[in-house]
Parts: sequence; structure tokens; C-alpha cells
Amino acid sequence: MRVTIGGPPGSGKTTVAKIVSNKLQYVHVYTGDIFRNLAKERDMSLEDFSKLAENDFSIDIEIDRRQKELGANDNVILEGRMARFMIDPDLSVWITAPIEERVRRISLRENLPYSDVFKNTELREKSEKNRYQKIYNVDIYNLASYDLVINSLRLSPEGVSQIIISAINYISPVPKGDRV
Repeated sequence: MRVTIGGPPGSGKTTVAKIVSNKLQYVHVYTGDIFRNLAKERDMSLEDFSKLAENDFSIDIEIDRRQKELGANDNVILEGRMARFMIDPDLSVWITAPIEERVRRISLRENLPYSDVFKNTELREKSEKNRYQKIYNVDIYNLASYDLVINSLRLSPEGVSQIIISAINYISPVPKGDRV
């Protein structure tokens, strides 16, 4: 079973992906780790590497190449905004929440002022949306290609995870030879 989990920053996708992968004993492939490893390989700070990625599309292309490679295995949770478009998943999930709640979560998690996080989150989302549109001609916020869309505003991470696990239990995987 191959599952993708995407969503905007602060939606809870990483927390949920960890819970689901732990409960099902699936491998969790986290795009954020791939990004961080690439920054480390280039001996750059995350901030500087993020700025470089805005103009150097080879970074996104390399991240996505690694996602495809790691996501090709069975029993995997591939997590990231572009994950749905990197592999042919048995289940694709998008987790979302209103921007005010997502910013609140990020602000608390990173101990940063809400106003700074709000501004940075808006800029980040706009930058990523534009990059993915230019590189892949994909609008990551067009949710029509997802099997399951979950608003995490009123649900705990465990509740969101249970919804995903329930969906997984009702899916019949497509045999590998029959995949597109």
C-alpha cells in the first residue's frame, strides 16, 4: 500500500503521517527531511537554501526525484505537498486547516510571533504554488485529484490518523503490473 499525505504548512500532515506510519508500521518518507539533507549536503542554512530554491528549480526536481525513488516501495507513507504527483498512490490524502489556525500552530511550535509566521507562511505558500506550477504545471491547491481531504481544525492528530487508517482498510490495492 502506497499512501501520500499532503497539505499546507501547519495543517498537521507531518504529525499525522508519523502516527499512521507508526501504527501501520509503514516507512515514512518526509519531504522536509529530503530538503534538509540537500541543504546540509550543500552546507547551507535552511533559510538560504529556501531562497536558492525559489530560483533554482533543480532543487525541487532533485527533491522530487528522491521522493519518487523512496515512494516506489510498498507500505510507504510519502509526505509532502507534491507527493501526490510523484507516485501513483493507492490512497492520496490532503490535510488542511484555516490559515489562522495553521499559523497559530506554527507560531507555537517554533516560538515565533504570530504576525511574522503569518507573513512568512503566505509568502512560502505563494512561492511554492508558483514554483510547482512552473516546473510541473500542477496546482497543488486543486484538491480534485485527492481521494480524501480532511480539515484538521476540530480533529486531533489521532482523529485524523484514524480516518486515514480506516480509509486504508477499505482500499483494494491495484496490482503492480496494472498500475498506470
